[in-house]
Amino acid sequence: MLTDRFDAEFESPSSSWKIRWILLSAFGGMLLLMIFAGADSLRSLRKLNHVSGEVSERFSARSTALVAVVVTVHTYTDQMEEYMLSDALTSDTAAAEIQKHGQEAHTAVNKYPRDCGPDERSLLAKIDEGISTQEGSFAGMLARRADERKQRGHAFVYGEVIPRKTQLLRLASLVADLNDKELNSENQALAAQFEQLQNRLGRTIALTLVAGLLLSLAAGFYILRLEQHGRGRYLALARSRQELERLSRRLVDAQEAERRSISRELHDEVGQTLGALLVDVGHLSNLLPAEDKIAQEQIGRIKKAGETAVKSIRDMALLLRPPMLDDLGLVPALEWQARETSRRGEMEVEVHAEELTGDLPDEVKVGIYRLVQEALQNAATHAEAKNATVIVKRERNSVVVEIIDDGKGFQPERTRGMGILGMEERVRQLRGELLLRSTPGKGTTVRAELPINDKGIG
Repeated sequence: MLTDRFDAEFESPSSSWKIRWILLSAFGGMLLLMIFAGADSLRSLRKLNHVSGEVSERFSARSTALVAVVVTVHTYTDQMEEYMLSDALTSDTAAAEIQKHGQEAHTAVNKYPRDCGPDERSLLAKIDEGISTQEGSFAGMLARRADERKQRGHAFVYGEVIPRKTQLLRLASLVADLNDKELNSENQALAAQFEQLQNRLGRTIALTLVAGLLLSLAAGFYILRLEQHGRGRYLALARSRQELERLSRRLVDAQEAERRSISRELHDEVGQTLGALLVDVGHLSNLLPAEDKIAQEQIGRIKKAGETAVKSIRDMALLLRPPMLDDLGLVPALEWQARETSRRGEMEVEVHAEELTGDLPDEVKVGIYRLVQEALQNAATHAEAKNATVIVKRERNSVVVEIIDDGKGFQPERTRGMGILGMEERVRQLRGELLLRSTPGKGTTVRAELPINDKGIG
């Protein structure tokens, strides 16, 4: 009961539309989730890339500035050492050049980026202070007499210049270490952010995969249900079609049996009764005197009407079911049908038929006969044909019937009358194939191929 109720609800239009909207909404939500995840990932990656670029630029700027500080300090102290240890202590030009390099060292320290941390600023201040102390000491040495400067030169270099230079370089090394630590710290922060992005993207992908799996299962279940219902409907339609084919076959058989019965009744009962009536009219004519012209004329009219009725009944009986189809076979019946069609109308019909070996079942003979009868009637009545040819031949495993006329033709794909439908139904019942070839103004060809074997129909 629950299954039937579910099936009934599933088959209802409102439920079907509801399920489709749910599936479409789920697909749309999953697509939006993937788009959002992709956009968020791209935005985060751009942000990380921008931050990474800023960190690299900042580190590069600090490293370049620190290298400038170290180079200027080296240059300043090296020239000072060279000056103090040389014999040219009286050269004012060399002293001025050394003082100029001292100002360059101050400038290099001042150009160091201001966005550094307090520890770096403290160390840079000490470097600047050390350079100033070195300048003061060098200025004091320049203020002495030349001979005194020469005497104290070595002691000044090894006692003050080199130790202070070492101290300045150590301070610069500490600044570089702080810069490296800050770079490592920012790189670790970037790595942590990137890991968070990876985790968020992984969760989004996992959620999308789970949603896609659930949606696939739901869609598969829905498609399976549709397939089951479609298969059920197809089987029901197939059974209905089989029932209709059986009913159509029974109707055709009943129609042929009725035609046979009516033909026999017309021929045996009505025809014989009219024949006996004509005999009695002849006897009556012989009994009346020849001089009674009025009575003889009346009897003649009765006799003529009776003969006409006998002929009409005979034609009707033959059209309904020619006895020769049962007595002589299919080919003589087709030849008689061709002669009758030619006699009753203006269309000449020729029959080219082979003697069919084997005993064809009655339904095959009747089917071929009715097919030819309907095709000739259509050619004479609707196509206004002047000539028609009936061809019946045996091929390997089939009997082929062709009716070719030179009528005005038609368009088979657009014109489907009851006669054509009747021919198609008869051929279908015999498990054959019917082909109509026609072009307006170029006649029509009706071709039927009916499968058979040596014992009759296959």
